[in-house]
Amino acid sequence: MRAVFGMWRPLLDAETVEQRIAARKDRQQLLCRVPKPLLSFVIDEHVLLRPLGGQEAHRAQLEHLLLVGQERHIEIQVMPNGREEHAGVAGPFTLILAKGGRRMAYTEVQSDSTLYSEPTKVQGFESTYGVLRAQAMTPRESLTWVEKRLGEM
Repeated sequence: MRAVFGMWRPLLDAETVEQRIAARKDRQQLLCRVPKPLLSFVIDEHVLLRPLGGQEAHRAQLEHLLLVGQERHIEIQVMPNGREEHAGVAGPFTLILAKGGRRMAYTEVQSDSTLYSEPTKVQGFESTYGVLRAQAMTPRESLTWVEKRLGEM
């Protein structure tokens, strides 16, 4: 996280970097809460091949993915670079099912973020995610892919 925030332009001051690292660590606590939430991720292969922060940090990231990807409540799928179709070319997004069944979608690009709660807009993101999951490797294939990359390092 520190390596990524250190690359941002314009440069972030040290206090902002520390705040953002703390916020990301806090979000990781979601993985441990009870009941455990079902989490599903589709990650582009090229993102996983980029050694941000150096080889040691890259290896640690892949090992972490492999570890959390083996949890029953977490599904990680890799979108291969060679796919000719990719429903997510418009950019990354997060789908959220809040308490009470409220569905939302969140996008973040550069320094702008948007939270969508209108049902028709959210349904569009949900449809896109369904197609992304169909286009990506299965969770098992994806973990095998991560293991193979680790073996090549």
